[in-house]
Amino acid sequence: MDLAVECYGLTEGFPKDETFGLTSQIRRAASSVPANIAEGYGRDSAGHYVNFLRTAQGSLKELETHLLLSNRIGLTEGAAFEGMLVRAEVVGKMLRGLIRSIQQSANSTAEARLPTADKSERRSK
Repeated sequence: MDLAVECYGLTEGFPKDETFGLTSQIRRAASSVPANIAEGYGRDSAGHYVNFLRTAQGSLKELETHLLLSNRIGLTEGAAFEGMLVRAEVVGKMLRGLIRSIQQSANSTAEARLPTADKSERRSK
């Protein structure tokens, strides 16, 4: 959420002719990241949650691309731009870590539910 708020602040200074261009694209990509995290959290399974987290990762990469483009065409520069990229990278690392954690937890839960005594019997059949 903090990254999205910062993106809104960053784009306030963009020219009016970018309202429906990069301003809109940056804001939509930035707000999509926490929205997908929240939507996935509200789903009924770890698999669905991970899918939404991956969608959030895609939105984050889209945001990074728009920020880089805004820098190349001179709309952003300096510390504000660099800081935004660093924060996006941190969010990306958190998403990757959360995905890994959920997958490991789901795998260990599934393994715990599998009958272990029957494995040798199934192989011999």
